[in-house]
Amino acid sequence: MSPHDPDHSSQCCPTSIPRRLAPAAPKIEKVSARALAVWLTGCVVYVTAFTGRTSFGVAGVAAIERFSVDASALAVFTSVQVGVYAFAQVPMGVLIDRLGPKKMLFYGALIMALGQIILGLTTNYGVAIAARVLIGLGDATAFLSVMRLLPLWFPLKKAPFFGQITGTIGQLGQFLSAVPFLFFLNSWGWTWAFVSLGAVGVLVAGAAWLVIADSPVTLAKSDLRVTESLRIIVRDPFVWQAFFTHWTSMVVLVVFSLLWGAPLMKLALGLSPAEVGMIFSVSSVITVLSGPIHGVISQRLGRNREWYSVGAGLIAGGVSIWFFIASAPRGIVALCIFVGLLAFFITGSGFGFDTVRENVDVKVIAAATGLANMGGFVSTMIAAQLVGALLSVSEGYGWDDFAFAWWAVTATWAVGMGGFAVAMWKVRRRPRPHPERSF
Repeated sequence: MSPHDPDHSSQCCPTSIPRRLAPAAPKIEKVSARALAVWLTGCVVYVTAFTGRTSFGVAGVAAIERFSVDASALAVFTSVQVGVYAFAQVPMGVLIDRLGPKKMLFYGALIMALGQIILGLTTNYGVAIAARVLIGLGDATAFLSVMRLLPLWFPLKKAPFFGQITGTIGQLGQFLSAVPFLFFLNSWGWTWAFVSLGAVGVLVAGAAWLVIADSPVTLAKSDLRVTESLRIIVRDPFVWQAFFTHWTSMVVLVVFSLLWGAPLMKLALGLSPAEVGMIFSVSSVITVLSGPIHGVISQRLGRNREWYSVGAGLIAGGVSIWFFIASAPRGIVALCIFVGLLAFFITGSGFGFDTVRENVDVKVIAAATGLANMGGFVSTMIAAQLVGALLSVSEGYGWDDFAFAWWAVTATWAVGMGGFAVAMWKVRRRPRPHPERSF
């Protein structure tokens, strides 16, 4: 028995952690119709989760009236959902590794559906917040579960492309929130809109149970203890490289689009609502189009994609510094360049998931993906709060105020680039754990 075998290690050295477990995934040679059916059904669950995540954004005015709250209390709905989603990533990843993606997609869809139904029926602010917690918990299972299916159903070389397509398909949830859901909300009212969304969730859960299988062959679930799974992933430099890939590629654009972009464009640049909407539309279109492109790039580069991530991170930070270092407000052309470059390279954040898929044992791959997925959300939460603090210090919303406050985003990005460099250095010091899984 190998000295790195988990059973041998636990018997001889109870406190040691095996450097790497044996790969447990079946070797897939081609994309089958069954694999496509499983993946597409998982994507339907993910789209439903994305719709639930974004549905409250179009219901803000109605929420103020329904729950009799001000804008500050309304913001708690979004903060709670995003916070729960981010910090549930690793626990949900551990559960996916232990129970399998099929069960977690099924139960996650039901939990989201329950949250939507409660949200649709209640008029109590506290109960509505609790419903958003349920939606965030259910949402946290979807993306990780679909990513967990990829190495089990698809050839490893094609998984990066399907991973990027998964993220692109998920963007349909934003459209479903903004068009059909908003139509139902305006036509039928709050209760019918959210209860209907919950009903769709129940149907989607049923489809997941009927169609999805964890693997084309019987595959043993992870038998690792939770603490052992966590120790393995937090000590793995490949996971931290993926974490900081996600961090550096996402932070600038997500802070802009999620919170501070609209105030910056309206108050500091003097753009009209139509122009603000146009900028956000440009960002969305470029993001969707760049997903498949980065899927092909990741597939072609293979293990050398980390150098592309370095370049993408430097471009994200560089364009941010270039845009805000100007002494006078930038024009709309410069703004389009700023947003366009960030939107194109943001889908490169998915390279981190490809790194995890190819270098981390299948038994902990969902937990490792969850930790990697936290990178962009943790950096966004930190940077967004720091921008708000610096704007409070400057006591204004002019161009100089935003240019000063945006250094918080640049500093957060720089921390991520430093973390990426350290993780990459550690990766280079050790051999590839599964050379046969690289290409």
